[in-house]
Amino acid sequence: MSGRELFCQPRRVRRGAALTLVFAGLLVTGAATGAFPDPGQSDRKTPAGTARPAAGHEDVAKAAAEAMADGESPMEAAERAVSRSGDRWAAVYSEGEYQEFEEALDGQYTGVGLWARRAANGRIDVTKVQAGSPAAEAGVKKGDRLRSIDGEDVDGRPVTDVVSLLRGDATDARAGTTVTLGLQRGTRAWSETVRRALLSTDSVTVRKLAAGITVIRISAFTKGSGELVRTAVRQAPADAGIILDLRGNSGGLVSEAVTAASAFLDGGLVATYDVDGAQRALHADPGGDTARPLVALVDGGTMSAAEMLTGALQDRGRAVVLGSRTFGKGSIQMPTRLPDGSVAELTVGHYRTPSGHTVDGRGITPDLEVSAGALERAETVLSGLGDPS
Repeated sequence: MSGRELFCQPRRVRRGAALTLVFAGLLVTGAATGAFPDPGQSDRKTPAGTARPAAGHEDVAKAAAEAMADGESPMEAAERAVSRSGDRWAAVYSEGEYQEFEEALDGQYTGVGLWARRAANGRIDVTKVQAGSPAAEAGVKKGDRLRSIDGEDVDGRPVTDVVSLLRGDATDARAGTTVTLGLQRGTRAWSETVRRALLSTDSVTVRKLAAGITVIRISAFTKGSGELVRTAVRQAPADAGIILDLRGNSGGLVSEAVTAASAFLDGGLVATYDVDGAQRALHADPGGDTARPLVALVDGGTMSAAEMLTGALQDRGRAVVLGSRTFGKGSIQMPTRLPDGSVAELTVGHYRTPSGHTVDGRGITPDLEVSAGALERAETVLSGLGDPS
């Protein structure tokens, strides 16, 4: 298991949101964050609380207001109300947490810029250091052993705990705060004190395989990720296929997923959805590459907006979907600001694939189910799809 400071659980796992694991809230795919823009609207985020409260939000807001009037915690009252709602995706976030979520959607996170994994013997090893990050400037390198964080031994601890310590979750640490890393390289052991910084994510990465195959990996749909996919498709060799790797993609801004779909579709339906009973549709832009062979890789960590993109490519016959059944998160949450600045989110609707299939609780079944060696199998499948010319 491995992780980076960005990829961690919320500071307090709440009933109804225990599976909000990755990208600190990118599972929250909602109308009020601009994830489902109305036709003709640009990609933007609407401040929490400005949208019309959905059914259920009023009860939560009332509970929070009454708690504040009684000198109690509005956030705790809201959490109790949310837990009674029966909404599996409902959650309450502190003001600081929600700010982090918005930063994540903008493609940013607060941390020191390193990835870590726990080895079989329990030691925590650095697997990657982000160029230009505080960790890089302090001389931390791939392969270094991370022994402690602010004096706390991390050997044997889950990577999610290590990530939380690096980010300073327990103290709501922000950019500019310091963290002391206990490190080891060979026989040398030393400590480095670094300052956390607001860093940019690399949610879209591109690499080339043999025979010119281009692998486009999307870890999450952050702001600008859709256009990065379009650029990667335009720059890919004309005589080779593309593997779109959506494994572990927790979702994000649906408008960015629609832009990514537009790289492979010539207009047409991407998904339909409803918000409080109002039916709407999302369409791809015309002019996408519809001829190049395409394989989409998915797994149980493919969620939300990533499932929407997968469903569109599969239903439209544009891609061969390979891997394992996706997570099954096809619901829409809307946020409401509470009196103490915290934010409550409750489900207000669901989306469906172009063929009308419901994703929530079901996921998407790949065309070819593969557990091990998925990338190699994808290469084989591409070779059999023929020359795009």
